[in-house]
Amino acid sequence: MHTTDNVDPAELAKFSELAHRWWDTESEFRPLHQINPLRLAWIQERVPMTGKRVLDVGCGGGILADAMARQGADVLGIDLATKALKVAQLHALEAQTPRVQYREVSAEALAAEQPASFDVVTCMEMLEHVPDPSSVVRACATMVKPGGHVFFSTLNRNPKSFLFAIVGAEYVLNLLPRGTHEYAKFIRPSELASYARSAGLDLLETKGLEYNPFTRRYWLSRNTSVNYMLAFQKT
Repeated sequence: MHTTDNVDPAELAKFSELAHRWWDTESEFRPLHQINPLRLAWIQERVPMTGKRVLDVGCGGGILADAMARQGADVLGIDLATKALKVAQLHALEAQTPRVQYREVSAEALAAEQPASFDVVTCMEMLEHVPDPSSVVRACATMVKPGGHVFFSTLNRNPKSFLFAIVGAEYVLNLLPRGTHEYAKFIRPSELASYARSAGLDLLETKGLEYNPFTRRYWLSRNTSVNYMLAFQKT
């Protein structure tokens, strides 16, 4: 496995510009704060966090990593966006979040350093921002222990997701900054499942995430046409 950084400098710059707003629940990151309880509950249905060693790949400002640590997990969050990591570290200090640490390291490099080391690996809203998502999937599979769980979330690639996730979210509703996503980098569930299967992961569950712009409410469903999450287990 190569350990060179699988990263798009433009994507890092994009999120670095917004780093100071990660924990502002009314900022561009409001959707992440709103969906965080949903995805945390979904993960905990599969794997209760207490006492687990957990890795959050592409942790950004630490929204999910912080939440998992507060549920009793020992969490390591990794990212290559320096400013976002500093925000995550500062928030952990200010909020006195126990059992969470952050490192600036790529998934591939950490996989070479710590194979089969984590009970749970999460990688949320990251795969659509890297040049080679299959490489990240392989790294996640390498780092989880046999029998452990890996959770991914990303965006489907089809006309509906273009309309909802880019035109609607970025240009009409202004839920996200314009240019947050590139349609060509979206990943179909079948593609993600294929990457994972090749890496030795078994698919356990598929879940969709939907949004009502009138009630401004998110909920989980079986509809994976736009936002979706996949749960895997390492054989």
